[in-house]
Amino acid sequence: MIKINVLSEDNSWSKKLKKKEIFFNNICKYFPKKFQFINKKVYLTLLLSNNMNIKKLNKIFRNKNNHTDILSFPFHQKKKAKETYLGDIIISYNYLNKPKSQDLESFKQKTIKIFIHGFLHLLGFNHIKNKDYFKMLREENFIYKHVKSKID
Repeated sequence: MIKINVLSEDNSWSKKLKKKEIFFNNICKYFPKKFQFINKKVYLTLLLSNNMNIKKLNKIFRNKNNHTDILSFPFHQKKKAKETYLGDIIISYNYLNKPKSQDLESFKQKTIKIFIHGFLHLLGFNHIKNKDYFKMLREENFIYKHVKSKID
C-alpha cells in the first residue's frame, strides 16, 4: 500500500484540487497491481510547488538554472523492509496550468500523468537513453490507462 504525504507551498493548487491528499492517494489506489506494493507499507512525499521554487531546487540539486514541471528525488535504501520510503516528488503548478484557459478535467489529467512520471523516477526509471525513455513511456501509459479507467 502506498501512502503519500502531500504538502503545498502554493495556494493556487487549492483552486484546482480541493482534497489534494485524497486525490493523489486515489491515484495510487488505482495503480496496476505490480505497482501497488501489496503487503508493504510504502511512503513518499509530494510537494505541490510553483516555478519559482522548483527553479531554486533544480539549481541546487541538479545545477540547472531553470524551472521544470517535476523533480523526483529517490531515497535509496534496501527495499526488503516492511516499510519503505521511496522519496520526494515536487510538481510545479505553473507548468501544469498551461494554458490557463484549460478546464479542470484537463488540469487533473495532466497532474495524474506527471505524478505517474515522478513516481516511476522514484522506482529507478529514467529517460537518459532512448531505450530507457521508451521503457519508461510504456510503463507511464500502462499505469495511466489503468488509473484513468478506474477514475472515469
